[in-house]
Amino acid sequence: MKVISRKTYWKDIYTKKDLTKVSWVQEKPSISLAFINQLNIDKSAKILDVAGGNSNLVDFLLAEGYTQLSVLDIAEESLQVSRERLGNQAHQINWLVNDILNFDTQEKFDVWHDRAGFHFMTTQEAIDQYKNVLNKVKPTYLIIGTFSENGPEKCSGLPIKNYSIEELKGCFIEDYKMIKSKNVNHTTPTGSIQNFNFCMFIKKG
Repeated sequence: MKVISRKTYWKDIYTKKDLTKVSWVQEKPSISLAFINQLNIDKSAKILDVAGGNSNLVDFLLAEGYTQLSVLDIAEESLQVSRERLGNQAHQINWLVNDILNFDTQEKFDVWHDRAGFHFMTTQEAIDQYKNVLNKVKPTYLIIGTFSENGPEKCSGLPIKNYSIEELKGCFIEDYKMIKSKNVNHTTPTGSIQNFNFCMFIKKG
């Protein structure tokens, strides 16, 4: 069986799938927006959307006046979808094509947001790499959304790691304190229900 890279896999998803039907589509990312707004941060705060793909979170953040927005994804094709959707506003976003496990930057972000990216880290090695990148960036706030212990065991044909709220809390407890959590159901475009856990953290110290 041919093994393809993560980058190639996601390129194929974004070039061959009907993107109006993929499971992660949200008309409005309400939970993510609510968590970010509850931080009461300045509109100029630097926000990084990890594995943001074609999510329209940045559309809503722009509309609310946030000015320092970055979207990171492994697939250039996913970011191109968002750029085309945003049109003339696309230049207001910092688009970053990179695998989060290899992300190397000197820039510091105030908020690290990741909906449904972290749960693709299915080995301890990958989880540790992710956390190493996080600890280099040192965001003040961390927002993570993953499939819950009652959620699906695969996403887009790939295995994922399910997390309870306590497991997510424990994963980041060395450097972050959890300040809010929420269990929610996401209805996919095809009508399936996916159960998510969202957790918001603040950096210790």
